[in-house]
Amino acid sequence: MKLLSIIVIIGILVGISVLGGTFFIVDETQQGIITQFGKPVGEAVTTPGLHMKVPFIQNANYFDKRYMAWDGAPNQIPTKDKRFIWVDTYARWRISEPLLFFQRLRDERRAQSRLKDILDGETRNAIAKHKLIDLVRSTNREAVQTQDDIRHKTPLKQIKFGREKLEKEVLEAASGRTVDLGMEILDFKFKRINYVEDVRKEVYARMISERTRIAEQYRSEGAGEAAKIAGEKDRDLKKITSEAYRNAKEIRGDADAKASDIYAKAYKKDPDFYRFIRTMDSYAKVLGNDSTLVISTDNDLLKYLNGMK
Repeated sequence: MKLLSIIVIIGILVGISVLGGTFFIVDETQQGIITQFGKPVGEAVTTPGLHMKVPFIQNANYFDKRYMAWDGAPNQIPTKDKRFIWVDTYARWRISEPLLFFQRLRDERRAQSRLKDILDGETRNAIAKHKLIDLVRSTNREAVQTQDDIRHKTPLKQIKFGREKLEKEVLEAASGRTVDLGMEILDFKFKRINYVEDVRKEVYARMISERTRIAEQYRSEGAGEAAKIAGEKDRDLKKITSEAYRNAKEIRGDADAKASDIYAKAYKKDPDFYRFIRTMDSYAKVLGNDSTLVISTDNDLLKYLNGMK
């Protein structure tokens, strides 16, 4: 009885093992290849769901069906105009032919390594055939110029190719080399472009020198404008002062003329009274509280003083 139970249990386990090795599941994001003793058998399995294979003899190998990223390492590359720059790139790719991919590359790690060789090589070839400005700009659209650019008439260079065309050139050249690998490169972009350290220092120094020159020009123009304003101020001040002095003299002249006219009319009406008033005014200006006056007997002042007595 015990032997029968053991046989039943063993049979159940063997059945489960056989069934487990017969079926395999392909996820929606996956595609599979069946291999027998390491060699692919049949077509690739791209339909998600439950599938069958020969247990113990055949194995299921899975590959990603989604778009995958390739992120390249920065490389130092010379341009056609001998500018040494660091270029950082990235791409999107997918496994288009799983069976061919398995036969040529086996896994995604080798695929990434092969993509690095292909994309880095084509990037170097494309950059070496074009100038730096073609990597920086994409079109010949009219750029927004600053006041400094307009003032100093900085020329805006025209490009023949542009960044987008260079990316397309690399993509087309690399795609032709991945067709027989079961891969498809969907997109390629320049992620970052920069000068190497030595050249970057020279560029910064040139930028600082240019900005310093522009700043000095602004200072010089400002000093000239300040001198012009100061000169106009002095000129206006002298003009205002001279006009005020002339007006004051005219007013004094008019006042003196009117006073003389009034004095003349007063003199004509009563000469003695006018003479008396003028004499008193002169006495008030000449004599003080402690003044001592020595006059002759025929002096008008003595006459008026005696008359007051």
